[in-house]
Amino acid sequence: MSEAARIKASDLEKFIASAFEAVDVPPADARSIAELMARADVNGSEGHGVFRLPQYIRRIKGGAVNVRPNIRIEREAAAMALVNGDNGMGHLVMKRATDIAIEKAKTAGVAWVGAQWSNHAGPASLYASMPMEHDMIGLYLAVGSANHLPPWGGLDMLLSTNPLAVGVPAGEEAPIVLDMATTVAAYGKVKTKAQRGETMPVGWMMDREGKPLTDPKRANEGFLLPIGDYKGYGLALIIGLLAGTLNRAAMGKDVVDFNADDTTPTNTGHAIVAISIEAFGGVEEFKRSVDVLVRDLRASKRLPGVDRVWLPGEQSHAKRADNLRNGVPMPAALAASLKQLASELKIAPLE
Repeated sequence: MSEAARIKASDLEKFIASAFEAVDVPPADARSIAELMARADVNGSEGHGVFRLPQYIRRIKGGAVNVRPNIRIEREAAAMALVNGDNGMGHLVMKRATDIAIEKAKTAGVAWVGAQWSNHAGPASLYASMPMEHDMIGLYLAVGSANHLPPWGGLDMLLSTNPLAVGVPAGEEAPIVLDMATTVAAYGKVKTKAQRGETMPVGWMMDREGKPLTDPKRANEGFLLPIGDYKGYGLALIIGLLAGTLNRAAMGKDVVDFNADDTTPTNTGHAIVAISIEAFGGVEEFKRSVDVLVRDLRASKRLPGVDRVWLPGEQSHAKRADNLRNGVPMPAALAASLKQLASELKIAPLE
């Protein structure tokens, strides 16, 4: 396949599902995971969609992931729950946790659901966006699946990219969806750069001598840089405490690098919060107010050379429309990786 190749989202979803079924994931679960992974690619989160499939399959084959988990509620109150993922695929665990948060928020107004014994679950925006379908605001936090960030001024890798996502519904405008790592770049972007033979911009990573690191294939010689210097470090720490430590999930030195380890369960921690807009007042009034704010921001005066003021999630919204219409971009290196995987699993390759 060439760099310009495009794949229909439905074909991508079927391929992902067949790969998981080939390693004994039950068909219904395989379809659920595939739908969420394909949705990530459709939304433009290329480092967290089908790109991760070979890695997920390796970890399942290595015994690091339970393909038939008993995902269950460990602790519960009116507006909270703690979900034990039983070391299942993170997509299944977080889909269940988000569904629980939404149901609780319908009566409690707000619900916070934590998850323990989970795994990497794809892009944060997947789960922050789900409550919006029920006229709710979604907030998602997670401990990253490998430590690539030292404490500010240090060298020991004790923190991860620890992402944050917030989804806020609008009326006529596209919803506002913030999805950000607490590092300048998510590590998935580093991995995609390495696969494509590209260099990283200055400011993504630093080596242990304090010099810029731009070769993604040398990523293990340095570390990711936090957003806002010490502020990003502080934010990564707090998110880790809320999504990891509070849920009795891995944090700090206990985090397992799932990029390098295919046999050890990660006990990944997540948190999802659903906030009912109706509990605070009229839903339509809120959405109209969001629309007004979006239009004010977009129409605001711009610096010289700036063509447009963008809102969080607006470019992903445009990518989604394009990818649904024209297909998901399939870089040649990724296509080759998936072709090899198909051969190993003895399933039909992507056409």
